[in-house]
Amino acid sequence: MPQKLYFTVGPSELYPTLPAHIQEALDKKIGTISHRGKAFQDIFKNCVYQLRTLMNIPDTHHIFFLSSATEIWERILQNCVDQKSLHLVNGSFSKRFYEFAVELGKTPEKIQTDFGKGFFAKDIAIPNTCEAICVTQNETSSGVCMPLNEIYLLKQKAPNALLFVDSVSSVPYPDYDYKIVDSVFFSVQKCFGLPAGLGVWIVNEKCIEKANLLLAQKKSIGTYHSLPSLFGKAKDFQTPETPNVWNIFLLGKVAEDMNNKGIQQLRKETDTKAAMLYEYFNSSKNFSIAVSEPVHRSATTIVANTAINASEVNKKLEPYNMVVGSGYSSYKETQIRIANFPALSIEQTEKLIEALKKELQ
Repeated sequence: MPQKLYFTVGPSELYPTLPAHIQEALDKKIGTISHRGKAFQDIFKNCVYQLRTLMNIPDTHHIFFLSSATEIWERILQNCVDQKSLHLVNGSFSKRFYEFAVELGKTPEKIQTDFGKGFFAKDIAIPNTCEAICVTQNETSSGVCMPLNEIYLLKQKAPNALLFVDSVSSVPYPDYDYKIVDSVFFSVQKCFGLPAGLGVWIVNEKCIEKANLLLAQKKSIGTYHSLPSLFGKAKDFQTPETPNVWNIFLLGKVAEDMNNKGIQQLRKETDTKAAMLYEYFNSSKNFSIAVSEPVHRSATTIVANTAINASEVNKKLEPYNMVVGSGYSSYKETQIRIANFPALSIEQTEKLIEALKKELQ
């Protein structure tokens, strides 16, 4: 039986080279090695090197491995915020980041816009007391992205605040200027096409300094995954706890494959597929583009309103062995979400569009 092709936005279609890397991991018994031994240190080194190459991450920023991007929300707020964080909320995940701050007893502020809408920096007033600006660059629930130049303008408005960017469903597509951005984080089950269970946190020295300052003030910054703890172990290419060695190994291998292909080629293909999908939805009788402002339309998470229930759309796609994502939460049946990740080729995207046209126009 032919395998299904998943255009879901996470967990998503696995990267095509992954089976070979999993077999290599089995052959090398990666699951049994000590996380304090040289074999793991080499895996850690390779993964960090491949990510630095792929995403152009400078030595000013450190790379840490955690369990998920959801965990990283909490670690950011514990380690880098005493009281005041500012959250730009325009979807379910950016809202949850804000809610974490409330649950941790901080005094966060939020600037909220309607679901499916984006932000322009000129409209954002940043309080003088703001310690951290928390931005979701690509809102997976709504398909809204924030252009990088708009994110950079936020930093210009508040140069003393730390800038944290949730890039869960967009990296490695965005080309970040790390002289401006203090921290970027993501998880691997979306654009990298890996099984879930690994978060990657990129931070600069300012973030670590803030954690040490709070620690010196006898503030709680967490335990084993505090920034000082992560940094202390990462210097020796290790982690504070027994990590997800499998996924660190696989991430290094997939990032290496992406480097061999070339980041510019990956971005070019992403743009090509996004243009194809948006052109189709713009002309369709049953679908329409969900994000009205073109500059805020994500290149990696394509969301469309649907006149036909999302579950029915997937029933129509069953003979083609294809699956698209349903809308998020209350939009479950009224929207579809399509992953435009590197694991999915231009040819596969063309076939999806052809099937949608044939079955639904």
